[in-house]
Amino acid sequence: MSIASSLVNAAGALDAFSRVMDVTQNNVTNASTPGYAKQTAMLEPLSFDLTGGAVGGVRAGEIVSSRNQYAEQTVRRAATSLGQAQQDVATLTSVQSVFDIADDSGLTGALNTLFSNFSAWAQTPTGPTASQAVIDSAGNVARAFQQTYQALTNVRDDTESQLKTTVSEVNQLTAQLANLNAEAAQSSGPDAGVDAQINSTLEQLSQYAGITAMPQSDGSYNVLLDGQIPLVLGSRQYQLSCALNPGAPQSATILSNGADVTKNVDGGQLGSLLNTCNSVLPAYLGDSSQPGGLNVMAQQFADSVNGILSAGTPGLALFDYDATSANTVAQTLTVDPSVTAGQLTAVPVSVPLSLSGLGSEGQDALGGSTFSEYYGQMASSVGSKLSAATGAQTTQQSTLAQAQNLRQQSSGVSLDEEAMILIEFQRAYEANSKMVTLLDQIMQDTINMLPTS
Repeated sequence: MSIASSLVNAAGALDAFSRVMDVTQNNVTNASTPGYAKQTAMLEPLSFDLTGGAVGGVRAGEIVSSRNQYAEQTVRRAATSLGQAQQDVATLTSVQSVFDIADDSGLTGALNTLFSNFSAWAQTPTGPTASQAVIDSAGNVARAFQQTYQALTNVRDDTESQLKTTVSEVNQLTAQLANLNAEAAQSSGPDAGVDAQINSTLEQLSQYAGITAMPQSDGSYNVLLDGQIPLVLGSRQYQLSCALNPGAPQSATILSNGADVTKNVDGGQLGSLLNTCNSVLPAYLGDSSQPGGLNVMAQQFADSVNGILSAGTPGLALFDYDATSANTVAQTLTVDPSVTAGQLTAVPVSVPLSLSGLGSEGQDALGGSTFSEYYGQMASSVGSKLSAATGAQTTQQSTLAQAQNLRQQSSGVSLDEEAMILIEFQRAYEANSKMVTLLDQIMQDTINMLPTS
């Protein structure tokens, strides 16, 4: 092999080794960049055939990403499940705080006070003080039902507001992805920086709902909701919108291009918020297809008290409510302002005796439960859901951490490994530099040895 060929080989190796060190340095710089995957500069051997003029050597090949799509999708699925659990905990905590089951406060306390006053009235049925105490405590019960209903309504309003905000955040992220896809498609080759931003954004998006991300040959990603509904195709974004229909069996819906895609929102924060709006809260507040547990209890309580009173004194009713709407009874429940203590003192003695036992009687309309038991069952239902959500949150936090750790092992940057690569190729670069210097000196010496004429 000639000195010139050796010099060309050494110079080519310098370029290849320099490329490797540049990629390694980029890996180290971006080791903690969200979404970044380790890049590897491949080296390609050149043909060696002296008789054919091929002098061998090495050249820089393509830069290969270590990104593992299976690991990425595993992380996204775990992020979706965690997003749902976290949102469940947040909203169910708000719902649980409405149900105060302490004996001396909230609706439970108001009912206990009224039942106690019924018993006191039964002992002195003609006493105006006991009768007035019944009217006053009945007013407190009505207000307690109204306050509980309003508190649940506030939770519903907050949940609907969060739902709108979350849909807006989803649209912001899909808009970012569409822009990043356009940038990736316009790039002359794989861009590790854009790829990192895309995958970081995909992981953020997966917290809101279950998505399927499909990498394309130009470095872009197509993103589908539940594997079916387009969110991003190339540089085109498909926005979601939220429609609220209070009182409807499905009070909150998610739309894409006007089409209802609520059933395709699987898990994540969106899935949790939709479930709260369409299932959890209507079970207590009611909608056009069901009265709701709180309204059922309020109506049964008012009808029971009024039924006992009217049996003793026809036409006498302590409670009033809007009978035209079954799902607003708790909201409209009041004490009839025309009822006086004098009217109560005139009822037969059997009436206060019957009312005093009302608190311990099972009600057919409540599944055989007493009023306190029925209210406790509603509170217990929320508590059970919250406990399950809290457990799921702990489990999914661990699952996500494990998935991220496995992804880090397959495509993350190891600073120790990169340091070894850097040292190895730096030494190789230095050795080849000396070879170039030596060959250059030999060539110069050879030229100097040649006669000048």
